[in-house]
Amino acid sequence: MTYEQALNKIHSLDKFGSRPGLDRIKMLFDLIGDELLSQKFIHVAGTNGKGSVCQMISQVLTHSGYKTGLFISPYITDFEERIQINNQNISKEELTVAVEHLFPLLTKLSDDGIIITEFEFLTALAFYVFKQNNCDIIVCETGLGGLLDSTNLIEKPLCSVLTKIDIDHTAILGDTLELITEQKCGIIKDNSITVSAEQSDRALKIIKNTANTKHNSFYYAKDIELYDIELSINGAKFCYKDEKLSIPLCGEHQIDNARTALCTLEALNENGLIDVSLKQIKQGFKKALNPARFELMSESPVVILDGAHNVNGITAFKNATESFVAPKRALLVGMLKDKDVESALSLLKGMFELVVVTDVPNVRNLDCYELADICKSYFEKVVVISNSKTAFDTAYDLCVKNDMSLCICGSLYLAGEIRPHIISNLKK
Repeated sequence: MTYEQALNKIHSLDKFGSRPGLDRIKMLFDLIGDELLSQKFIHVAGTNGKGSVCQMISQVLTHSGYKTGLFISPYITDFEERIQINNQNISKEELTVAVEHLFPLLTKLSDDGIIITEFEFLTALAFYVFKQNNCDIIVCETGLGGLLDSTNLIEKPLCSVLTKIDIDHTAILGDTLELITEQKCGIIKDNSITVSAEQSDRALKIIKNTANTKHNSFYYAKDIELYDIELSINGAKFCYKDEKLSIPLCGEHQIDNARTALCTLEALNENGLIDVSLKQIKQGFKKALNPARFELMSESPVVILDGAHNVNGITAFKNATESFVAPKRALLVGMLKDKDVESALSLLKGMFELVVVTDVPNVRNLDCYELADICKSYFEKVVVISNSKTAFDTAYDLCVKNDMSLCICGSLYLAGEIRPHIISNLKK
């Protein structure tokens, strides 16, 4: 089997999130065997910030000598980003070998009428690869929600981590903050540890009640003291326990993510589950890159790439843009139709002199002409270019000619499509 054939096998499956539930993946794990669920997991759920928090924790563990597995979604550029060991993508060859070994099991299940989705297979694939590599600890990000997410076969995590919870994926998770929070809290298991980012009072009440009911020790990231905070377009610096730390992640929201990661590491250290020093935290945080999260792609002109796609994410994007990008700016945007597009775009009203609207390379794409009609309510000049790479080239050239900065947001799928193109373009 070639790498391309392996990817085609994966993509031939039903898409993730279409049929939430754990019965199917449990059958797959039973067929695989190898005690995949006996591994040590840090399980992370939430609406925004999961990727950044996972990166920080994983980098620190790696710099502390732990062989660390990292499972994230979606990927930005390379499919193997989903499955990392010591913050390095697994090789195309390793992915291919794992698919070749596991994919025949899906045929056995399909003969019994059990159809495995793409994300279910990816979860099994990742846990299998981590087991084969004898990882010490796995940092595992949920795909969607928590309670019915494929990753929630994890029976007793070292720690359950909840990043900022907000309204998103309402068709699947529920249309109120309370219902969504309950879904996210599904990753909290008996007699373990729960860590939460700073939350609204409504969400925090549910998280605390769930942790208490499940007999968990509860740690709140808001209690982590950081001071002498310095923010710039290149990242953030701050003091923690009299040590100056830095992260190459931009925006005030990344300070909240840093608190959540530090709170998690403190909780695990306190309970004797890991042994991590302040020096190792400093080393790990310095390396915690997370592509397409207010990523500075160019300084002249300024080009910012961000995957913000919901109200909470767009709010963080707005705040960072207003803080670090000069007022003369353009926006390149593409969004998915299952997002609260009106509410998200309304937050950006009047911030951009020019808006270029494009399509997202995803079946859930909101047609660029429909998106443009919405944009015209909030921006004076709106241009439609359906091809995302052409849209970037056009927007970039206009920014060079008119001394403007270029910001890109709306979808991680859009970011993943054009990031390699941006890098290639800027090299030229």
